[in-house]
Amino acid sequence: MAQYNRPGAVRKNKKGPVVGSGGQRRKALKGRGPTPKAEDRVYHKAYKAKQAASRKQQTSHNRPVRAGKGPIKEDLVTGRNSVLEALRSNVPAKTLFVATKIEVDDRVKDILQMCAERNVPTLEASRSELDRLTSDAVHQGVALQVPPYDYRDADEHAAAVIRRYDPKDPESKAPLFVALDGITDPRNLGAVIRSVSAFSGDGVILPERRSAAVTATAWKTSAGAAARVPVSKATNLTRTLENCKKAGYFVIGLDGGGDVQLPELNLATEPLIVVVGSEGKGLSRLVTEHCDAIVSIPIDSTMESLNASMAVGITLYEVSRRRASA
Repeated sequence: MAQYNRPGAVRKNKKGPVVGSGGQRRKALKGRGPTPKAEDRVYHKAYKAKQAASRKQQTSHNRPVRAGKGPIKEDLVTGRNSVLEALRSNVPAKTLFVATKIEVDDRVKDILQMCAERNVPTLEASRSELDRLTSDAVHQGVALQVPPYDYRDADEHAAAVIRRYDPKDPESKAPLFVALDGITDPRNLGAVIRSVSAFSGDGVILPERRSAAVTATAWKTSAGAAARVPVSKATNLTRTLENCKKAGYFVIGLDGGGDVQLPELNLATEPLIVVVGSEGKGLSRLVTEHCDAIVSIPIDSTMESLNASMAVGITLYEVSRRRASA
């Protein structure tokens, strides 16, 4: 012990003398850069989940895009008749959903065969899954995912139809359109499309704003007729009616207080545009001013009014009857 107390004696250290930090502290403060995201760290569960989702997307790229746990974002045509008619009319189809253990009839066989021939992906889904995808619509075990409806331009379509009409040719059919003024219920639209198809109409005209659209509900109500009847949109309905009148059409509006009774409609054999308004408000003022006649359907006085699609069906029947007799 005495040797360490001698003057000039130096105590030895096993680690050796340390002179300064050698920049070690400065290097430690420098750090390793920003922390990677959890999904980029190979040892993290978020990384594994990201890889699994990527593999799932690659193997099932034809699956529809879903919004959370709600229905898929694109339109679904539901019901066996509607799906079959859509396929027969070459409507672009993206995916066919079929219920597991579905009872196969001739319609289902035809649907599956056409989808196979056109390479349309077919996915099985449980009944509960189909209910969720279709928002509890009556699907009968089949649903067809279709892209948004491709509307025509109303002015161009009406002009093209009347150019083909020759009043001197008895085989030439007078053009017939139905225009909707303020109809916002897609079921009414679907029913109107079905009536136009039943009586050989040339199309349906919708205003661009404040109007029902050709959605899955309209497809379903039309029972597939939306695949056969062209639906066009008018940026301004009154301007489109003006243009149609200049091209040779007559415009009639349906209203309970009309000045012409439907059985007395002499314009039935002419190129015609039938305009129907909503049940509550009826025809708008500007549309009414552009009509050549306001037509009413004789009904029992105890009934206040007819449903818009029903009024269209009755009117088109009368127009068809008068044209056939002429």
